[in-house]
Amino acid sequence: MTRPRHRPGQHPPLVVEIQGPNACFTRPEFKTERLSYPVMTPSAAKGVLEAIFWKPEFAYQVQAIEVLTPIRWFSVRRNEVDSTLSLDWVRTAMSDHQHRFDAEQHRDQRNMVCLRDVAYRIHAQMRMRPHADAPEAKYRDQFRRRIQRGACFSQPFLGTREFSASFGKATTRGPIDHTEDLGVMLHSIDYTDGRESYRWFHAQLEDGVLAVPPQGAELPTASAGVRTGGRG
Repeated sequence: MTRPRHRPGQHPPLVVEIQGPNACFTRPEFKTERLSYPVMTPSAAKGVLEAIFWKPEFAYQVQAIEVLTPIRWFSVRRNEVDSTLSLDWVRTAMSDHQHRFDAEQHRDQRNMVCLRDVAYRIHAQMRMRPHADAPEAKYRDQFRRRIQRGACFSQPFLGTREFSASFGKATTRGPIDHTEDLGVMLHSIDYTDGRESYRWFHAQLEDGVLAVPPQGAELPTASAGVRTGGRG
């Protein structure tokens, strides 16, 4: 599979390379143990782009993700809290300042299957929103300048915040020679009509390139409580 090409009349995609020693893009099927997808997900890629440069006048649409290093796995056990705070608990704590949440009593060791020594090349377009008051070229130039300077709004991470990442301009290295059916993967989250709906797509890694369709589909059983592959 070749690198994505832009359609006539469309800007060339914005391209950035991201890398780090560890990554975990959690599959939604596993509720307790964390098992990563073999590659970066579109939601994680969008999170990286927004960490580098974000404005309310536009949204990123990820078109493709190239895998630049061989897929390597490792596992680790880590401490996680086995429950979340309920609304009733918060109300009680607000009225009784002596009320405390004892994290030690709710701590549990869970296995995490992660990726090691990762590098990706992200291709994305900007989609301007109706209230944008400047041409797209202005925002694209700002994005490119931030890439050149290594500037970001917040530290980019690779699926989970403890796995920080570095980024830079695109290089000439090609994607890995690997093809794999990745199954169902989160495409995007839609917040229109005052609700949160999840859009999915069938992901296929072809010759080291994950192509992302323009739109995803809502699954009948999709739940807002599932893990989404790396925005967390």
